[in-house]
Amino acid sequence: MAKAKFLELAKINPFCNPFHVASCDASNDQQSRSTLGKSRVVPVPTRNIAAAAASGGGVEFGSLKYYILCSLGGALSCGVTHTAIVPLDLVKCRIQVDPEKYKSLGHGLKTTMAEEGVKGLARGWAPTFIGYSMQGMFKFGFYEVFKIMYAEIIGDEAAYLYRTSLYLAASASAEFFADIALSPMEAVKVRIQTTPGFVSTMREAIPIMKAQEGLGCFYKSLVPLWCRQIPYTMMKFASFERTVEILYEYVVRKPREQTSKGEQLSVTFAAGYIAGVFCAVVSHPADTLVSKLNKDKDASAGDIIKKLGFKGLWGGLGARIIMVGTLTALQWFIYDGVKVALGLPRPPPPTAPPSLRGKVN
Repeated sequence: MAKAKFLELAKINPFCNPFHVASCDASNDQQSRSTLGKSRVVPVPTRNIAAAAASGGGVEFGSLKYYILCSLGGALSCGVTHTAIVPLDLVKCRIQVDPEKYKSLGHGLKTTMAEEGVKGLARGWAPTFIGYSMQGMFKFGFYEVFKIMYAEIIGDEAAYLYRTSLYLAASASAEFFADIALSPMEAVKVRIQTTPGFVSTMREAIPIMKAQEGLGCFYKSLVPLWCRQIPYTMMKFASFERTVEILYEYVVRKPREQTSKGEQLSVTFAAGYIAGVFCAVVSHPADTLVSKLNKDKDASAGDIIKKLGFKGLWGGLGARIIMVGTLTALQWFIYDGVKVALGLPRPPPPTAPPSLRGKVN
């Protein structure tokens, strides 16, 4: 009944909120349409309404096709961006494992170029591209899955009131699986980038690592990777989602449906960069551990923490803030751009469901 009612109202009034059937009832006159335009939208609608209503480009929100295309967008956003900043990542890793030789980002770039030429700055690009494409596919695809699934479990009211917790839980769940996909290629990448005299290609590195250390070497740093990536991703998604809300409310000062696609993507990029700065700080100590563990095959996480001390865990933070801020902004820009290009449903920032209106702002 609700689905049929929504579809009828949507045909009459294209300005109605696609996530609240009740909001469409009173939207036929100009006054209610204006009021609706100022409202925000629920973070994740329940599927019985969303699957029928929130469709774009022939793709239903929450459908298998929607998740597959979101995964494709995630693979592109992470694979392309991480590969593009391989030189920064390479120097950052070298600062972490050999701070006496690579004293800063600028010094590290100069040293690398002097010893290996410009080509040396691209070491590890292949495992980077493959590994982070796989990670992005699981990260963004499963985030959409878990966000909708958890919202259905707790209901619309709780999904709105506790939306930050919802974003945190969904992103943590997604990253757990994404890191399992990433770990082998991350191990290969760091070994190539940080081990003096080691081979320079993925094709050569994988059989050598397998022969010398067994398959376990590809997952040796999985736990530190979880420690690095799960907090990073939780911060990345939750801070991005909430920053988008703030930017539309206090900076753009008009509903998203009244902005151009260019303005929307500008908000996406700005929110992504802000989120990236927080991500870099939260996840940096674990990132240092990952680099050290993948360089030294005999060391444990405890050994490295004891050797480096608290201060040593923060080596290379400046380079990582620049890298991760830019990286995160571009990832969100590409991901949102893919959604726009493919005509995928893009729910606007959240609003209180009808049952909560008048109780919350």
